[in-house]
Amino acid sequence: MKIITIIGARPQFVKAAMVSRAIINHNRKTHHPVEEYILHTGQHYDETMSDVFFKMLNIPYPVWQLDCGRGSHAEMTAAMLMEIEKVLQANRPDYVLVYGDTNSTLAGALAAAKLHIPIVHVEAGLRSFNRQMPEEINRVLTDHLSTFLFCPTYAAIRNLKNEGITNGVIHTGDVMFDAALAFGEIAEQTSTILTSLHLESKQFYLCTLHRAENTDWQERLSQIIQALIEIARPDCPVILPLHPRTKKQLHTWRLFSTIETNKAFRLVKPVDYLEMIMLEKHAKTILTDSGGVQKEAYFHRTPCITLRDETEWVETIASGWNQLAGYRIENILHCLDNSIQRTEIEEYGDGHAADKIVRTLSNP
Repeated sequence: MKIITIIGARPQFVKAAMVSRAIINHNRKTHHPVEEYILHTGQHYDETMSDVFFKMLNIPYPVWQLDCGRGSHAEMTAAMLMEIEKVLQANRPDYVLVYGDTNSTLAGALAAAKLHIPIVHVEAGLRSFNRQMPEEINRVLTDHLSTFLFCPTYAAIRNLKNEGITNGVIHTGDVMFDAALAFGEIAEQTSTILTSLHLESKQFYLCTLHRAENTDWQERLSQIIQALIEIARPDCPVILPLHPRTKKQLHTWRLFSTIETNKAFRLVKPVDYLEMIMLEKHAKTILTDSGGVQKEAYFHRTPCITLRDETEWVETIASGWNQLAGYRIENILHCLDNSIQRTEIEEYGDGHAADKIVRTLSNP
C-alpha cells in the first residue's frame, strides 16, 4: 500500500511525526508494509517553522518540496493544487493523507478527489461554525471529500453525522495527545529555553497569535496587544514567539512602538517544538488563537485563554481548562481573574491514536 502524505504547516509536522512513526513500527512487524511518501507544500517556509521539525521529530524528509507559501489564500491554494496534481498523476498512490484544516489540506484533498484517489483526513469533524475562518472552509470541504475520517473526539463524530457523513468515520483519539506524551519528557530532558529566557516555572504568560481573524484586523490585534501589555509584569512577563504573519501585521498597524512601552512584554523568535512544549508546560497561563495550543495546554494541565470568539475544541471549554475571551481587553482580563472548576477530558484517547489510524488503513 502506498500513501502520499501532504503537509505544509507547523502543527501538521507534529501530527505527521506520530503517524510516520506508527507506520515505521507497523512495517517492522508485518510482511505487508505501508509505503509513505511525504509532500511538503512549503506553506510554512520559515526554517524554524518547517525544516527543523523534520530533524527534531524524525519525520521522513519530503520526497517533494514545493514552494507555495506565498500569496493570497486563492493564489496559495491554486499553486498547491496544480503541483500536487502533477505528483499524484505521476505516482498514483492508494491513499492521499491530509491533516487538519490548512490550505495544504484542502489543496491535497481537491487534487486527490479530481483524480479519484481515496482521501484520508486525520483530525476530521472539527467545527467552529464560523465560515469567516478560512480553516473552517478547508475542514468542511475536506471532510465531504474524504473516504476515511479519523476523528479526535466524539463531538467531531456528531458534527459529521449532522452533515450526513457516517461512512468511514472512526474515533481514534488525538494524535497530538500521542505527541504530548511522546515528547513531553524529552523536552524536559533536553530543552534549555527556560534558562535562556531567564524564566521561572509558573511565573510567566505564554502567548501565541497568528490567525488572520486577529492579525489582519487592526482593532482586534491592537486590543489583544494592549491586554498583553497590561498583564505583563517584571515578575510575570509575557512571552510571545513571533509568527511571520503577526510580525508583518505588527509593522502594518505600527504596534511595535506600543509594545516597547512595557519591557516585560517580550517578543521572541519562533521556537522549536520541544521548546514550545517546555513553555506550555511551565507557563502560568497560555493565551492563544491556535487550535493546537489549546489542546496542548490541556495535555500539560496549563490554564488557557483562547483569543477567539469560538473554538472547535469545545470539550476544553466544558472541562474548565480553556476559556473563550475573544479580543476585547476587558474580556481577556476577566478570564485571567476568573476562577473556575476544572475536570478531566476522556475523548482524546490513550496515546495510541496514530497506531489505530495505521491499523485501520492496513486492514480497511
